[in-house]
Amino acid sequence: MSKTTHLAQPLKIGNITLKNRIIMSPMTRSRAEGTVPNDLLVQYYSQRAGAGLIVTEGIMVTSLGSEWPGAPGIWNEEQTDAWKKVTAAVHAKGGLIFGQIWHIGRVAHPLHQGGQPALAPSNVGAKGGKFRLLVGEPGYVSNPKPIPNPWTVVEQYKNAYKNAKAAGFDGVEVHAANGYLPNQFLEAHSNKRTDEWGGSAQKRAKFVLEIVKAAIEVFGDSKRVGIKLSPAGGYNDMGDPKDVMLEEYTYLINELNNLDIGYITITRYNEYFDQAKRGTPLDTIATFGPLVKKPVLIANTGFTGPEADAFVESGKAAAIAFGTPYIVNPDLAERLINGHPVATNIDYSTLYGSDVPSKGYTDYPAFKQ
Repeated sequence: MSKTTHLAQPLKIGNITLKNRIIMSPMTRSRAEGTVPNDLLVQYYSQRAGAGLIVTEGIMVTSLGSEWPGAPGIWNEEQTDAWKKVTAAVHAKGGLIFGQIWHIGRVAHPLHQGGQPALAPSNVGAKGGKFRLLVGEPGYVSNPKPIPNPWTVVEQYKNAYKNAKAAGFDGVEVHAANGYLPNQFLEAHSNKRTDEWGGSAQKRAKFVLEIVKAAIEVFGDSKRVGIKLSPAGGYNDMGDPKDVMLEEYTYLINELNNLDIGYITITRYNEYFDQAKRGTPLDTIATFGPLVKKPVLIANTGFTGPEADAFVESGKAAAIAFGTPYIVNPDLAERLINGHPVATNIDYSTLYGSDVPSKGYTDYPAFKQ
């Protein structure tokens, strides 16, 4: 495998300098103890500190009934103190780490959250889902509860940002992709509100923009804030008609330019995650990339090393986020930069946990000559 010389170049985001342009993409791995990060997470993330930037798995802003019982949170002091160990370990190895802040909205299940209803912008359920730990493995609920006052959820995000800053994260990424709550507010098919939080594309974008503004307020530096978007949809029953999608994401990206945030990650269309054919198969980077002016553009989904390097060389994106390869290659950045083989022997049976929690998590080896 050839060396990836363009990915190896440093990249400035505000006053942060990434040592390379290889980003570790967020991936839920369900290894926390309850919702509290443990020593396994410390080891896992520190193993991957060679990335130009690590973006953690989704970190919940409040107790939510997700399909992944080992997904971590950051709404209380115990969780915040535990994350301090993770960030310190990454920093000790010369790495940078952003926390991805996450609210899953309508794709929670009441039986995983003490009987409390799944919340959403509107009473519109998502098709799909599989709650493996519940009897009968039910899917997503058809009748989520509309959030009475979204400002209360904005405050939950603000609390999470404060805790993330206290925990030593270099910044935060707002998870506004893949059918989670901010994405649900943005898209017309899942947001039927007629108040200030719904209706036009501008009103539907309000929730996303308010939680971004809250992050900027907490960190005091807009460049310490990133966002992840998935305009093509598909995953978690997301996707508006193409003309609607183009309008809402064009408006949102223009507003994010005005906020001068650090980066925007845009995912490419992935047919595998669009089983119901709800998404729009288009080149999201070619469509929306030119709209990104002030933030750094990060491209995500399905890149090989050589393709990623050529992408950066061409100027189509400033950096590339890798997900799946980082599962089995803790030293992925070093492998790509030095032209070493990239392992592909992922044990999918341990993706979201194992009887031995370290198995398929921290036991993948680094490359040896």
